[in-house]
Amino acid sequence: MKLLQTTVIFLGAALLMVPLLKRFGLASVIGYLTTGIVLGPHAMGMISDTHQVLEFAEFGVVMLLFLIGLELEPSRLWVLRHSVFGLGGLQVLLTGLLFMGAGVWWGASTPVSFIVGFGLAMSSTAFVLQLLSEKNQLTSQYGRKAFAILLFQDLAVVPLLAVIPLLAGQNPDIGWADLGKLLLVAAVFVVSSRTLVRPAFRFIAGAGAREMFTAAALFIVIGAAILTELLGISMAMGAFAAGVLLADSEYRHELEASLQPFKGLLLGLFFIAVGMTADIQLLIDEPVSILGLALLLMLAKLLLLALIGRISGADLHCNVHLGVSLAQGGEFAFVLFTAAVADNLLPVDMAERLILVVTLTMALTPLAFMLLEKFIEPRLRPRENRSFDEVPEHDSQVIIAGFGRFGQIVARVLRMHHIPFTALEADVRQVDFVRRFGNRVYYGNPANIELLRSAGTVKARIFVLAMDNIEDSIRTAQSVHHHFPHVAIYARARDRAHAYRLMDLGVKVINRETYLSSLSLAEKVLTGLGMPEEQAAQGVARFQEYDEELIKRQHAIYQDEARLLETTRQSMDELENLFESDARAAAKKHDD
Repeated sequence: MKLLQTTVIFLGAALLMVPLLKRFGLASVIGYLTTGIVLGPHAMGMISDTHQVLEFAEFGVVMLLFLIGLELEPSRLWVLRHSVFGLGGLQVLLTGLLFMGAGVWWGASTPVSFIVGFGLAMSSTAFVLQLLSEKNQLTSQYGRKAFAILLFQDLAVVPLLAVIPLLAGQNPDIGWADLGKLLLVAAVFVVSSRTLVRPAFRFIAGAGAREMFTAAALFIVIGAAILTELLGISMAMGAFAAGVLLADSEYRHELEASLQPFKGLLLGLFFIAVGMTADIQLLIDEPVSILGLALLLMLAKLLLLALIGRISGADLHCNVHLGVSLAQGGEFAFVLFTAAVADNLLPVDMAERLILVVTLTMALTPLAFMLLEKFIEPRLRPRENRSFDEVPEHDSQVIIAGFGRFGQIVARVLRMHHIPFTALEADVRQVDFVRRFGNRVYYGNPANIELLRSAGTVKARIFVLAMDNIEDSIRTAQSVHHHFPHVAIYARARDRAHAYRLMDLGVKVINRETYLSSLSLAEKVLTGLGMPEEQAAQGVARFQEYDEELIKRQHAIYQDEARLLETTRQSMDELENLFESDARAAAKKHDD
């Protein structure tokens, strides 16, 4: 009953706190941390056994690593070996030695300085991967580097835990038997993934019981984690290894779908448990020293990581992102410091302060991301002082404004028919990129009247408006319509609202961005359901004809939301009646 009560308290508090803070633009991680701080023994005291909760919540990290392993086939992991052991090893070594030296200078003993230094060198796998995943940055250059470093840190925890008894003056029995066990488990993982796990999944899938597939996925993750923990290896590493070995399995996506809900909830529980460990009273008593140490830790790690990124050849933008991503302390610091206290290597009061500092750095990480994105990143991007291109005289019949994915397709068709065109693009990076492929495109603002004149718009017959930004598109259409009224504008519209604004300017030929491709797919869906191709094509053509008439009718009232909604409802009824009458006519014709 006590477990159920604790679960209800956790869920209720998280359901209130996380959405509330998300409304203020804060990451969900902050909501979970705040929930833990409020519920923990140092605030409301509703939950007292934080270590038991943290131990259970670590399965969130375990599942996260398993799912990441599913995304990494062994061949891809082999490609990462230089980043893992090169960047990761350099980061742990440099950061650990720096903090160890600071501890010795502060007056701590060498063993204490060693475990504190290398404990603080760790970053939070759960925090970083969750944040990068939310921002879709895991596949970016700094996302890949961050993952490689985190992977090495997880590996480094094993020898660090093994060396704590030695530093404490004990004589643990570590020999060849342990190495043999480790190699045996690795062999069991490799062999069983092929000979046992996959046939078992085929058997379960054939039974058609989806809940059994979820049970099997949980069994594999928890079993691999427990097996590796028994050998003194991180549970997360065991789960990661199991995920990698199943990455090329035909059941990979099914496994991923089965475990995603558990991963999300358990990770949230992990962040709540981390918040519960924070001794708020200690922060109140010593705010300057604790907060100062947290900020100093983050700054030192940021600078070191930026330096390591620079050594690897990355640019400033990547290095700063890498530094901010991994600047915090990590959950493995809790494990190392707790183990050091248990072996009488680390004083309890020092461990409590260090754990609070690490917790604060984790809480500050989402805020650091926000600061990076809103204030630092805009200044990191190089300011483009390059002047617009001088467009030579052309007699092109077609001007293309916007040379992205849309404009380039138009240009390729024109080139295939040997029709000359002049392309204008306002993004200098896009200009430089497409020029490498032999495209004739000029850098400039298509709304600029002088650029339009020099591009030969006065002699052109058609102006293709293919710009991505809606406001830039409208400004360019206004400029062309006003200064070159004889040129026909063929425009790309992002949606109906964009189309209405272009129609306000008198643009006659408008293609909504996904409209035609959607109609084409709808026709394929109808034929896939067994409808004759001719009937499917006629149905789609009838819909297109009606919708094009509708957009003309609604253009006059599109700024009146009430009337627009009313006509939309009416049009749905009209269209349904139209298709029903067509179906009756076709049936009558068939009977005759």
